[in-house]
Formats: sequence, structure tokens, C-alpha cells
Amino acid sequence: MIIGTAGHIDHGKTTLVRALTGVDTDRLKEEKARGISIELGYAYTPLANGDVLGFIDVPGHEKLVHTMAAGASGIDFGLLVVAADDGVMPQTREHLAILSLLGVAQGAVALTKTDRADASQQAAARAEIAELAAGTFLAGAPVFAVQASQAGDAGTAELKSYLHAQAEGLRQRDEAGLFRLAVDRVFTLAGHGTVVTGTAHAGQARAGDDTADLRLMPAGTRVRVRSIHAQNQPSDTGVAGQRCALNLAGIDKNAIARGDWIADARCFLPSRHIDVALTLLACADAPVRAWAPLHVHIGAARHVAHVVPLSAEALSPGQSGWVQLVFDEPVCAMPGDRYIVRNAQATRTVGGGRVLDPNAPDRKRRAASRLQGLQAVSDMLDGGGLPPVLAHAPLGLDEGALQRLTGRPVRAIEAPHGALWIEARNAQAPRTLILGTHWDALRERVEQALAAFHHSAPDEPGPDSARLRRMAMPVGPDALWTAVLDHLQRDGRVARNGPWLHLPAHTSTLADAESALAQRLLPLLQQGAFDPPWVRDLARAQDEPEERVRQLLRKLLRRGDVAQVVKDLFYHRDQVRALARIAADLAAQPVGLNAAVFRDATGLGRKRAIQILEFFDRVGYTRRVRDTHVLRPESAYAAMQANTEPVS
Repeated sequence: MIIGTAGHIDHGKTTLVRALTGVDTDRLKEEKARGISIELGYAYTPLANGDVLGFIDVPGHEKLVHTMAAGASGIDFGLLVVAADDGVMPQTREHLAILSLLGVAQGAVALTKTDRADASQQAAARAEIAELAAGTFLAGAPVFAVQASQAGDAGTAELKSYLHAQAEGLRQRDEAGLFRLAVDRVFTLAGHGTVVTGTAHAGQARAGDDTADLRLMPAGTRVRVRSIHAQNQPSDTGVAGQRCALNLAGIDKNAIARGDWIADARCFLPSRHIDVALTLLACADAPVRAWAPLHVHIGAARHVAHVVPLSAEALSPGQSGWVQLVFDEPVCAMPGDRYIVRNAQATRTVGGGRVLDPNAPDRKRRAASRLQGLQAVSDMLDGGGLPPVLAHAPLGLDEGALQRLTGRPVRAIEAPHGALWIEARNAQAPRTLILGTHWDALRERVEQALAAFHHSAPDEPGPDSARLRRMAMPVGPDALWTAVLDHLQRDGRVARNGPWLHLPAHTSTLADAESALAQRLLPLLQQGAFDPPWVRDLARAQDEPEERVRQLLRKLLRRGDVAQVVKDLFYHRDQVRALARIAADLAAQPVGLNAAVFRDATGLGRKRAIQILEFFDRVGYTRRVRDTHVLRPESAYAAMQANTEPVS
């Protein structure tokens, strides 16, 4: 267990920790000279069961609240220290508010310096403490009267016994999560190199584990843990809930700062936009309105962010709501992480809450679907599990998103009832967890898009994969889209004809006479190269009715043997492929692809060049941007195989 002290300056926090552990946490010369704590101090004491109890001693000065907040992140137990001769003071209130906002749920109160206060003063101090603690995690908590500066003090011994009992009965944190440690101190040690210390918020790290992908975040630099001290003892592992010192190999001290993380690479996707639940304290000095600046303390870091209210136009003191925090630089956080905010001048704590979405969008952030998604995450954090989140994820969640959402490795994530894992075609691509109802709806959407395409272009063979994706699933991961198509084709609900996709009923079968005529027409179109004969010319040459030729060419179009650039002008598929290659080459040039350069490259007239380029736009091979045509790299048109046999 890790205990964090809290309280006003000169109320005896450091003296109390020394009495409880035998360790003087004031290690700096300036601290000893001035008699006040300036930096975080650390002390440890063994427990009867073999565990180690850790203390974080925080400074009490109002100008050092940012240091106190860095130390309070990740503690299990809050020890509020109040001097009997002073009673509750400003930083007593602020420190307790910070512990409450950070989600500390257990604690006790030490009434110090009782030798300096008579009975009435002590009674008044206890009354103030009871009033202050009401409605907080310290409501009803024991208050221990101590004289920590006196050896053998009975009150100190009673407090120590209580703290040890609480530590031995504490439920251990889940070690199955992804490891992350909030760095609150970095230094070099002779003969060892760079060392970082901090509280392990989750998971487990092993010394010398070359298979672990640990990163310095948000920089993303890979690090290796050479050795570990956990709770001030050499250890092979450092686990959630412990104070750890990690000896890092291959990284300079100057590359790391307080507020960084040493974390599993799967934990974080640094972001400048984070959606959070925010509660303003009743004593906050002003409402929070759009773009109000706040100092944000999260993990061991301190940042400045601007606020964008989401659930209301503004938040008044004492109110709660959802806001987006917009930072100047990327920040690391995970859903459920607690934070506090201080006012623009960083002179008082005004509120705090928990992270909902650490990778929030910067547009449409107040859309109804976004707010519903935030409610789903909130429900999950309150114990609802993954179902409420999956219900608001029509495209499901891939393994990476799930790991960042839950803080657990994917092997520890079970599909809830009604959800299924969708395997990717590429074994290296992530799987997707999606509700069965969403999966069925997604496949139906693809079929509906194909049906609409066939209705609007009955003679076309069908769209290619990229074009169909823009119609049916314009957003979403590549792996999911590929999986949707694979499942639909495997189930016989969608068919493929070369690069073209179509519904099974959208086919053409040629009679013997039609096949014979097709064998005469296709060579003529091939010989026509970039300027093939029109339908009327083909009918005249074959002495066939014009309508019969037209209907046959439409069947061949549906089979993918030809392409219709404009009405009654059909190109052999090999010639279209050649034109597509020319267009791709021109698009790669500085001038780009336009009618003039395409006309010159193909030897066609301007009108025909424009018709072909418009055809490429229509089938999704290119898109027009002013006077140029930009290639769509994902289109399958250029990759069409010359020897692909049509599938009926």
C-alpha cells in the first residue's frame, strides 16, 4: 500500500512520517535549512506479512501544490495531517479536495502537535475536521491525536498499528493490466545510469525482459528495464500499486522529465484532445466557459489546457458535466484516469474528475452520437463492462482500441454475450470485436449499396472494392472492410468478377449465337485501340441489327469484358487498362492529369480525352479537382488483370 500525506505547511507531515518509518524524507539541503518540504519525499517500512508499506510525503506550501498533486497520483490511502494548535487551514482544505478528486477512497486523520494545544483547542480542531470531512472519503474516518516529535508517543504507535492493519488488509491491484508508471523523479546513479521513480498504476514490469515493449511516453522511445527496486527493495518485478525505481538502459536522463510515463506500448495514443467528466468545486472562483484556460494535473504531469464544454454551455461552481480539454502538446491518458484542474493563475484547485476518451475528435465533438458514446464509456467505468461501449460502436473496436480502453492485454479481454471477434485476412492485422447485430447491419449495408448501384447502373458489372467502400463504409479500418467482403463472398451473398463486385443475381449468360457474335465483336474493339468503332459501325460491319449489338455489348459490359465510356461507345477492357496506365503516369507528373496532357499522350481529340477522363471519375479511378483529375490509389481499376476471365 502507498500512503500519501496531505495538509497545510508546518503541520508536521514530515515529522510524522519520520516517527512512523524512521526515515527523514527531507533530503535536500534547502529543505533542511528552511525546515520545510520542497520536493516529494519517500519512506518505507516493513509489514508483519513481509510486504512493504510506502509513504509519499508531500510539501504543504500553497506554491507547491503542483508538486503535491504529482505525488498524490496513484496513492491508495490519504493521511490528512492537521496541527491541533492551528486547526484546518487553506491547504488542509485544498489537499483534501485534491485527494477526493483523485479518487482516493481510504484514509485517516492525524491530529498533530497536541502538546501545543489544550483540550478546548483540540476539541475545536476535531470539530473543524469533522465538518471538513463530511461528504468526503474521510467522513467517519478515525482521528489520531499524536505527538510525533516525542519518542514512544502512544498516539503515534496507535496510528502506526492502524496503518499497518489497513495495508495488510488492502486488496491488491490487478496485475494483469498493461504496465504503466507515472514518472515523478529522474536521476542518474553512479555505475547504473538513468533511474526513474514513480507509482506503478497498472500491470507488471520485469527486470531484463527483452520481450517487453516498454516506451517512454509521450515521446515513444523504446526503453529496457535493467533492474528494479520495488517499495525500496531489489526485485525482479514491479507491480501495480508499488513505488518503483526502474534502472533504464540506453536512454539519457535529460530525455526524461517528471510527468512522463514508462508504459507498455499498447497503453497510450498521445492526443491533444481529451474528453473528460469534470466536477467544479463549490469554492471554485468562477464558472468554466468555452476556451477557459486551466492547469491540468494528470498522472505526475502538469499541462495547460483550454476547455470546450460538451454537455452544457458552461459549468458553474458545484456543477458537473462533460468537457473537452484541448492541450498545446500531446498528452497521455487512459479512460478512468483521475485528474485535477487549477485556475488560470494556478493559485487554487477548482475541480477535477476522470478521463472518458483520451483520443477525442476535434470536430463534431458535441454531436449526439459522441455524447452517447461518452455516456457508454462512463457506464463501462461504473462497472457496466464492454456491452454499453460496443452498443455505440457500429464498426466495433479493434484490438488496439480495446487495449487502450480497458488497459488490459487483448488475451485478457473476453467477448461479452452477443459480441464476436472478427478475424482479419492478414494475420498481422488486428481483430475486431463487434456486436452481432452491428455485424449483420454492416453486411446488409454492403448488399444495399450494391443493390442501389445495380439499380442506377444496370449495365455496369459493379463497383470495385474501393468504390463500394466509399458507398457502404466510408470510415473504418481496412481489416474490417476486407473481413466484411470475405464473409459476404464466402456466404454467397456477394460475387466477384475480376475487380468488380456484384450481387449474385446480377449476372449475364450468353447464348451460343451471342457467344459467336461476341467473338467477332471483341477483336474489332481491341483493334480499334483508343478509338474503337461505335455500336452503329459494329452493327453495319457485322450485318447485324444495331439493337442486338447494343444488347450484347451491355451483357459483355456486365461481365467485365468491355467498358462503356459514353452511350454506344464501348472499349475493350485491355485498352481501358492501357488508358488507365497512361492516366496514372501523367498523374504522377508535376503538371498532373488534365484533358490537354491526356489528349496529347493518347493522340485522341480533346472531346474524346474529356469523355475518357470523366469515365475514370465515374468509375472511381480518379476524382476531379478543379481542372485536374487526381488518382484514387485504392482503386482496383489499374490493377485489373489482362488475363482475368469473367465470372458468370
